[in-house]
Amino acid sequence: MSLADLPRFAVGFLAAALGLAALLLTCAAVATRLIAWRVEARYAGADRSVEIEGGRIAYLEDGPREGARATVVLLHGASANAHDPMEGFGRLLARAGFRVIAFDRPGYGNSDRIGGADAASPAAQGRALGTALDRLGTGPVILLGHSWSGALALRMALDRPEQVAGLVLVAPVAMPFPPRPLPWWAGIALRPPVTWLLTRTVAVPLGLYYLPSVAKSVFRPEPAVENYIEASRAPLILRPGPALANIQDLAGLPAALAEQAPRYDTIGVSSVIIAGEADPVVQTRAQAEPLSRAMPRARQVLLPGAGHMVTYTAPDRLVREVEILADVSER
Repeated sequence: MSLADLPRFAVGFLAAALGLAALLLTCAAVATRLIAWRVEARYAGADRSVEIEGGRIAYLEDGPREGARATVVLLHGASANAHDPMEGFGRLLARAGFRVIAFDRPGYGNSDRIGGADAASPAAQGRALGTALDRLGTGPVILLGHSWSGALALRMALDRPEQVAGLVLVAPVAMPFPPRPLPWWAGIALRPPVTWLLTRTVAVPLGLYYLPSVAKSVFRPEPAVENYIEASRAPLILRPGPALANIQDLAGLPAALAEQAPRYDTIGVSSVIIAGEADPVVQTRAQAEPLSRAMPRARQVLLPGAGHMVTYTAPDRLVREVEILADVSER
């Protein structure tokens, strides 16, 4: 090959590489559509919804409306939906006499992503869910937030204290993270156009492949609960809309925590913070423990040897703590 041929070779090679990449992305996009279709056909989302400005919020409900001991609102964590906390311990709460409402957060399950990318913050989601509670006419409720939704429950208590009778924060993400530079590839992947493309091509097939191992890993060091994926409808995250919402929510959380954490000492409702001593996902020493010191009326419950998914591994204990908090809140 002569020097004169090198430019043509380079152009041809580049064209072939771009063509191959386009073909792979097209195949991934087709796979994403098929996966989403099969997920929606197999896994039913929340069966009720309430209309608010900008769209609808879906929810599950169980337990008595009349004569209930209290109304408990369950807020799920990342990569999940309303079925996750409801099937973990929400049904037990209902059997104990509580009215239980579990929301699909905006963009998850059957809820619309009200506000688009601007819905990624706990403040925005708190406004949407607070409006939904107004429409449902619940009156003050006990908010129970798991993991990511620890920040959401706290934000709702800050912004809408009249709606909150008590807080139950389970393995909560609440305190600011130490600043860490992102790797170069993460910075590219989190740019909105790139994130949109990834969630409609490669992210969903990769998520399907890793879902079983991820489902086991979130329970560590405890064994995963049998049938967790089916009970929690975890595959509902394997759709472009929820996948994009999940990435946006995780990426936006550090800034939101830095903004709201200095105000936790103004939260005046009775609160209980429940965490697994051995939680490898949301480390208790970095989150639950300093949070319990920051809140004037918070009580911490540490579960020895427990991991992140105490919503499934310690449901009876969670119900008992809700009962204690409900009794205190009535006084």
